[in-house]
Amino acid sequence: MKCVFVQIRCKPGTTYTVADEIMKREIHSELHSVSGEFDLLLKLYIPESEDIGLFINNNVANIANIERTLTTLTFKAF
Repeated sequence: MKCVFVQIRCKPGTTYTVADEIMKREIHSELHSVSGEFDLLLKLYIPESEDIGLFINNNVANIANIERTLTTLTFKAF
């Protein structure tokens, strides 16, 4: 499994709606509201056999009211 973090910027006033949709999809390990340029921080584990970009597009980026995502790949946990 590959650990991936996705920062999500939502349209104003829709953060809770976006978070609810992510929760319904049950794809996440953790989901946090955050301060700064993005509204949500999503931690997921993607199977090694999956294409990360395709997985994000098919499971996250297609959620209504998401303006932008920023994906960070991880390499090693300390």
